[in-house]
This record gives sequence, structure tokens and C-alpha cells, in this order.
Amino acid sequence: MVTAEKTYTLNDYLLRESRSRYKHEFYNGKIIRMAGAKARHNQIAANLIGSLKYVLRPLPRTFIVYNSDQKIYIESENVGVYPDALVVCEEPQFWQGREDLIVNPLLVIEVLSRSTASFDRSGKFLLYEQIPSFQEYVLVEQNYPRVESWFRTTEHSWDKTVETDPNATIQLRAAGVSLPLSEIYEHVRFSPSH
Repeated sequence: MVTAEKTYTLNDYLLRESRSRYKHEFYNGKIIRMAGAKARHNQIAANLIGSLKYVLRPLPRTFIVYNSDQKIYIESENVGVYPDALVVCEEPQFWQGREDLIVNPLLVIEVLSRSTASFDRSGKFLLYEQIPSFQEYVLVEQNYPRVESWFRTTEHSWDKTVETDPNATIQLRAAGVSLPLSEIYEHVRFSPSH
């Protein structure tokens, strides 16, 4: 006899998550524990957040940067996920007023790891794509210099830019700024094979 896998409501998940020592993502009834990030991943994410705040601050429009503790809720899919960083333009909007579930990201950044890269590139991207405000997806390799930007040109079309030169910059078109790879990877040591 096969027993059905237990499913949870979003409210069940949010209650469990508020009491948990670990982070979990929510996929339409399933609660999935996230792997803990290692030092290099955290360093790159911190560099990204610092650099984003610096380049966005002088702009005439208000951009708000969040770290990996801010969940995005994709209501159409009933999914709650933690990106490594996200940017909102002007005012954040929260699902049913809950500040732990943001629904209007403009730009989402994921730092890739071996265990998450495949899903971040495909599955998570398809989920984020359902959000009307979502305009740009940035994928950052942690084991060698490579940053990809996927910028929405129409509802279902994306323009991909890849930068691998550590002395170059990557354009973040959703906000009209660029980030030097030297800042993204500041103090990051790569293995000699890269």
C-alpha cells in the first residue's frame, strides 16, 4: 500500500517556518528544507547586496534591496521561495500584508551551487516568470567568474547576457545600472583550475 505524501497549507508552512531553526521553501503543499550555504556563497551574496545598495542609492527612483531571508511568494503557483537577493522598485508589496512574503520583485539574484544550479536555471526561473513585476534574473557562479543576466523583453521573451571577464561589468537593465564583477567576486578565492 502506497501512502500519500503529506501536504501542507501555506499557513501551515508559514507557522512551521516561523518556529524552525532551518529555512524551508514551499512548493504547493510540499515543504522542502534548504541546504545550508557555505562561506564562498555567503561572501558573494553579501558582495552583491553591498554593491547593489551602492549603485542603486543615487538613482531618482527608489530601489529596495533584500537579502536571502526575504521570501518571494508566487501566488499563481502557491510557491514561497528564498532567493539570494532581490530588488523591488518603489514600494514593496506583501501577500495579504504579510511582510515575510513579498510579491513584486523587479530583479532576483541566485548564487549558484552544485546542488541548486540546475533548478535555479530552469524550475525557479519558470516560477519567477509568473510574477508580473519580475523583469530580470541574475545567476552568479560561485566557483569561477561568470554572471548571467536574463532580461525580460516581452511577456515570454528574455535577452541573455553573460560576462566572464573578472575586469568587466554586468548590465542590470531592469534598474539601469551595472555591477563590476570585481565587486561581486571581491576577496573570493577560486581554485587554480579556474
